[in-house]
Amino acid sequence: MCGIAGILHFNHQCVELDDLKKMTDTLSHRGPDGEGHWINEKANIGFGHRRLAILDLSKAGHQPMHYANNRYSITFNGEIYNYIELRETLQQKGYQFKSNTDTEVILALYDLKKENCLKDLDGMFAFAIWDEEKQELFCARDRFGEKPFFFSYIGNKLIFASEMKALFEIGVPKTKQIDRYYQYLMYGINEDPNDRSSTFYESVKQLKPSHYFIISKSENPSQKKYWDIDLSHQIDIPFAEAKIKFRELFEDSIKKRLRSDVPVGSSLSGGLDSSAIVLLIDKIRYKNQVQKTFSARFENFDKDEGKYMNYVIEKSNVDPHFVFPSSKSTLSNFKKIMYHQEEPIGSLSISAQFEVMKLARENNVIVLQDGQGADEILAGYQGYYDAYFLELYNNNRKKYNEELKAFNNLRAIEHSKPSLDFMWHSKHYKSKKAVGEVLKNIKNPKSSYFLGINPDIVNHYKKSKNPLDRAPNLKQRLYDSLFKRGLSELLRYSDRNSMAHSVEVRLPFLSHELVEFLFSIPDEYLLQTGWTKYILRKSLEDTLPPEIAWRKDKIGYAIPQKEWESDSAFKTIITESIETLQKEKIITAKNSKLNWQYLMLGSL
Repeated sequence: MCGIAGILHFNHQCVELDDLKKMTDTLSHRGPDGEGHWINEKANIGFGHRRLAILDLSKAGHQPMHYANNRYSITFNGEIYNYIELRETLQQKGYQFKSNTDTEVILALYDLKKENCLKDLDGMFAFAIWDEEKQELFCARDRFGEKPFFFSYIGNKLIFASEMKALFEIGVPKTKQIDRYYQYLMYGINEDPNDRSSTFYESVKQLKPSHYFIISKSENPSQKKYWDIDLSHQIDIPFAEAKIKFRELFEDSIKKRLRSDVPVGSSLSGGLDSSAIVLLIDKIRYKNQVQKTFSARFENFDKDEGKYMNYVIEKSNVDPHFVFPSSKSTLSNFKKIMYHQEEPIGSLSISAQFEVMKLARENNVIVLQDGQGADEILAGYQGYYDAYFLELYNNNRKKYNEELKAFNNLRAIEHSKPSLDFMWHSKHYKSKKAVGEVLKNIKNPKSSYFLGINPDIVNHYKKSKNPLDRAPNLKQRLYDSLFKRGLSELLRYSDRNSMAHSVEVRLPFLSHELVEFLFSIPDEYLLQTGWTKYILRKSLEDTLPPEIAWRKDKIGYAIPQKEWESDSAFKTIITESIETLQKEKIITAKNSKLNWQYLMLGSL
């Protein structure tokens, strides 16, 4: 886990070492264990690197790293979990290695397969490889976007880095992308589902998850997708077999993510996902290992999860550590959090995660396993049941009635019977959305419908389609969460919060083999008789405490946000943000429902 940077010139200008150093200095938090810089003989390409040493802590792991008589050079951020298996295969083909790193494995695999090497990698990564012989730059990002890769194509050069601040440091303009401001205020979305390469800044793009580009000439890089999920691929498998297969894949994912030359701990929230990881690690760890867990607790808060954390702690051999975030600590960390996040965040729960990562580092744990991604692949949110009901109503009325009855018997809040709106969405959701677009387009830009956004901005963007899409079937809804909006935001929060404290987070639910399997099995293995994540609950029934495995309420990462926001200091920041946005002519009238959005945009 590291910070990467690079500059590629397309004219006769030379890459300056000082520019690379400026970039890597802004990324020092991502790699406190060393730095490296490299410029080729022609000085048309240069790489920078900040190292967080996880595998092969010796100097052999130093980056930028070179291979094949210096034909290839790489700057790499991330972890390749199957690097041991890949290295063995490559050695059988005659490849030799000077280190025990996954970085060198990537270089050898690229020499063998070029861009097709990406299909063999099980991991989280963002990297750039320069081929001196071909004068060609290859850049790639992992399947889900766990690791960031930002770039700017300006002034006849390509600049890239792990974080946007490194680009701004050497003169990339920090000009606002106004359509993203409009989307954020109008629809509350942090990501553009229709253009995953966009950011809140005009001059900065991001390499999309599951994509790569190869660039050798002075032209804008064209991103190509190397992996996708085939929603039409469905397998016929009995639930008993599916349950066993799920557990095998999940345990294998956890084992591979325990590979490290530094201590590995876990985040423990008290929920189903993190509890499953902690308890499985406890089963498969070596006898002399003690797993450290790190959790956020909230004093005098009715949704504090301490009781559920204790169920896990009592059932395992772990060394638990706790932090107690407050409005005071959150306010004190707020500017640091926004500095690291660089774009809007969803809620103040990020501050609790920020303090958990700090706690891990203070206890000398550099790698944490965490449960993010489970909701998006196992249908953990209420919205997925909504999609499932829509699909069943349209395709299997008998099963719809049975599932609706079971859901309402289990849940405290009933799911209502079909309304006209429900039936319209189920059978004709595209036409429903089209009608909404027509109604929006005929509204006056000064209407309260546009929430006080500057009418000039509304006039410019109101005809752009509503980017929110709620498909009336389960697998499509899950797919959209993975690749359009939802998961990508959570991965950014996790990456920036952890790297702010030089901690690496590994996510065993995001094994691509596990994800492919879950998308291929019947919907009822995910949602059944009112239960979300059904296959996970049943697969780990013998491992999880029943109070967690069959817990009815889903809290999520709950914090006392309303109480914290009522703090006078936060109110002051919100007022200042509103004034800034009015001065910049982003809004002409304030809307109290958008106070959080104002706070975010005013803090960028």
